[in-house]
Amino acid sequence: MTTVARLAPPSAEKIPHEMTNHGHTRVDEYHWMRLSEEQRNAKTPDDHTKKVVAHLNAENAYTADVLAPVKQLREDLFKEMKGRIKETDMSVPYRENGYWYGSRFETGKEYAVHMRMPTIKGVERIPADNDPAWKDFIDENVMAQGHDYFDLADYEPSPDNSLCAYGVDTVSRRQYTIRFRDMSTGVDLPDEISNTDGGGAWADNKTFFYSRKDKTLRSFKIFRHIVGSDAKDDVEVYHEQDEAFSCDVFRSRSDKFLVIATGSTLISEELLLPVDSPLGAFTVFQPREEEHEYSTQHVDGKFYILTNWKAQNFRLMECPEDKTGKEHWKEVIPHRDDVLLEDVDLFKDHMVISEREQGLTHLRIRKLSTGAEHEISFNDPAYVAYSGTNPEWDSSLLRYGYTSLTTPGSVY
Repeated sequence: MTTVARLAPPSAEKIPHEMTNHGHTRVDEYHWMRLSEEQRNAKTPDDHTKKVVAHLNAENAYTADVLAPVKQLREDLFKEMKGRIKETDMSVPYRENGYWYGSRFETGKEYAVHMRMPTIKGVERIPADNDPAWKDFIDENVMAQGHDYFDLADYEPSPDNSLCAYGVDTVSRRQYTIRFRDMSTGVDLPDEISNTDGGGAWADNKTFFYSRKDKTLRSFKIFRHIVGSDAKDDVEVYHEQDEAFSCDVFRSRSDKFLVIATGSTLISEELLLPVDSPLGAFTVFQPREEEHEYSTQHVDGKFYILTNWKAQNFRLMECPEDKTGKEHWKEVIPHRDDVLLEDVDLFKDHMVISEREQGLTHLRIRKLSTGAEHEISFNDPAYVAYSGTNPEWDSSLLRYGYTSLTTPGSVY
């Protein structure tokens, strides 16, 4: 019987490092393996970085050595699983601000290609996958070249559709760098914003708001960036001081407000700024309170509030634009002991109510102008349904997702 010599498992050096937090001191013997952001991003590694990388390479070599006897089996399993996946797939397109958006995968390529095409006025039909009007604007495969890791967080077209803000991470630290792409040429502008959560919101065609992360990767500050300026000159507009909270910023579906949403496990708070006043100050919608969760949506001069205030299963309230404190809230959908109000999507003349009853989600549609209601019916005894990607406020179409034990995941 032939014995095969195996590599010895690498042993990491132990260097005691004391850390004191909340009055408690603990010792981390492997703290030396941490690299600072500067060390991770440095083009030339220093001696400390080389030491950490050398140990990681030894760990990888040991893993490969131990798994060598099943190398062929692993490759065969990978090929079989990959063979069951449709490599040339395309997402269901969605419509936003005069364009259809979608993404596709190509054979042998790992990442998505994102594309868009103009909508045709009065035509609701979803365009075909092979429609020649589709134009690529982000090819993740090209952007990933030369990187061991790549992730596209999100992209946000500007209100006039001329620019696209997008965030990428090439380190695998969930610290995204935001860039701005000219949609007519496909060329990125010089602007570059590091250490963000990858998303953000446009106020107008030049003013972009985004969140930055602290050393724990908590999104804790919101900044305002003017396209064409240096990121070091960006203005801090919000700082979440409570370490139990994290924050982000988005644009309301009505396109009237920017919203900073901040929250912890059981508490939430929102701050608002009209998009036509990008240099103004955000104002608190309703001050945070213990165990009070709420979220807002804006429609035609009023706000709707999904809240658990005196409502364990949540209820829906409304208030005027200029009187947002909860003393001005009026009930729209009351609390029910046996029904959980999970979510509400507001459109120009429709409200989509997602509620869970007896373990199943029901989608109920209410026409705002008449109050008439109907429910989307599902025939399976057990299923999962949810409101999908619906960025357009002035729309008569709802995209929703559905799957059951007999129905593959589908978009309707």
